Amino acid sequence: MADQPAYRPRPRFYGPQGLSRTQASLRASDADREQVVDVLKGAFAEGRLSQDEYTERMERAYTAKTYGELALLSTDLPAQMPPSYPAYRSPGTNSLAVASLVFGVAEFFTAGLTAVPAVVLGHKARRQIRVTGEQGNGMATAGLILGWTAIGLFALLVAVAVLAAVALNAHGAGPAGSGLNVNGGTNAMLLPIYTHTGPNGVLGHFHHR
Repeated sequence: MADQPAYRPRPRFYGPQGLSRTQASLRASDADREQVVDVLKGAFAEGRLSQDEYTERMERAYTAKTYGELALLSTDLPAQMPPSYPAYRSPGTNSLAVASLVFGVAEFFTAGLTAVPAVVLGHKARRQIRVTGEQGNGMATAGLILGWTAIGLFALLVAVAVLAAVALNAHGAGPAGSGLNVNGGTNAMLLPIYTHTGPNGVLGHFHHR
């Protein structure tokens, strides 16, 4: 039974060296992805990868589906880190998180103009931190809170201003049909006057409504 192809051990991914076309099309496992991630972390610790390259390759490693996709991420890197180098160095603080906090604090000096950049950078920073494991999640969260607070206050002020304008407009128009003329007086109703001669020849006047 062990000689049948279905029970042969699957080749483990150790890097792009010696990877055949058949192996490249095989589906990668979580352990394979973590192995490539370890290689990328070691390369970043050595300075072989920049911050942007490290972030991009980490995202691609976690979304890779085959051995071939994983192999493309480490073709220019050694398969194993030399023993003299540390295997992993904790990444620093995410730069987008710092920028989000700075824009959030700057709202107090710019009348809220930096609220939108604080929110955008805060969301991007938190997404990168989940992938790279960098520091700065607290700063990104603080930038998001400051940004959304300023946006909410601005929306509230706009709503109050609109309601105030509508109320003033309605008050200035006045109630329709109030009976007031332009000068503020009451419009007198003009009634026709009729005369008649009484039995004694006396003229009388009366108003007809």
